Amino acid sequence: MAVYTARRLVSLILSLFAASLVIFAAIEVIPGDPASFMLGINARPDTVAALRAEMGLDQPLLIRYGAWMGGMLSGDFGISYTYRTPVVDMVAGRMWVSIPLAIYALALSTLIAFPVGILAAARRGGWADKSIMGATQLGIAVPNFWFAVIMVQIFAIKYGWFRAGGFPGWDEPLQAIRALTLPAIVLALPQAAILARIMRSGLIDTIEADFMRTARAKGRTAGGALFHHALRNAMIPVLTILGLQFSFLLAGAIIIEEVFFLPGLGRLIFQAISQRDLIVVESVVMLLVFAVILLTFLVDLAYAWVDPRLRRRAA
Repeated sequence: MAVYTARRLVSLILSLFAASLVIFAAIEVIPGDPASFMLGINARPDTVAALRAEMGLDQPLLIRYGAWMGGMLSGDFGISYTYRTPVVDMVAGRMWVSIPLAIYALALSTLIAFPVGILAAARRGGWADKSIMGATQLGIAVPNFWFAVIMVQIFAIKYGWFRAGGFPGWDEPLQAIRALTLPAIVLALPQAAILARIMRSGLIDTIEADFMRTARAKGRTAGGALFHHALRNAMIPVLTILGLQFSFLLAGAIIIEEVFFLPGLGRLIFQAISQRDLIVVESVVMLLVFAVILLTFLVDLAYAWVDPRLRRRAA
């Protein structure tokens, strides 16, 4: 296990280094100068040059990359070009929206996917299985931003059951949860469709295994064998997907946060891009990439702990 963990840790560090290079290079090649954007088209060249020097934009790219990475490693994400406030403070305030939203959506997708996937596997080939597979295919195919607009029209505007947008803050917990419910459902349904299909496939493969026939021969009912033996073994790929889905929900909610006017990390990135606030874009994207890579690393460790074959291969 130690050898496997060390190899995965080296892979994590290399992935983070490569990601930082790609993010910095991609942001720096975006056309336009932040200083010129902030001062307007009528600004004098010497004023623009002074602002560029104040923001550190006149430094060579390698020096700027080193300063940015050094600050990230020490917890200093820099100062926002637009708001002139520490980026870490801006991120801290937005995380209290994005992380609960991702957890809420993951919980909903799990609660939907598990029973649906188990039912489809137990009724394989029947009308229930075919109906569920058709519904999950539709859930995967429909873009979530379009689904978000439909949900707002029906449940927020027509019936008024949920908020159409905005976030009241955690001073009112019930209202905050109510504000996050509709976005969480929109995020959860496509992920539930994917997870249900994986659960069904894993259970079908496990049901046909030799140990399942042995369990039935020893007197286990079909349902008992399914829940006590098949489900436990089918959970390994499902747990892997759950970790990856949380990463996606955390990093991939930019459009949904914009549709629902949620002050989360995704909307912060969108606003920073429109305002040419490059230091905010770089820092927040790097933070999200770090979260994704770290979660993938933890999922790999959990997978190796559950499946000893991976540890033996690493050794």
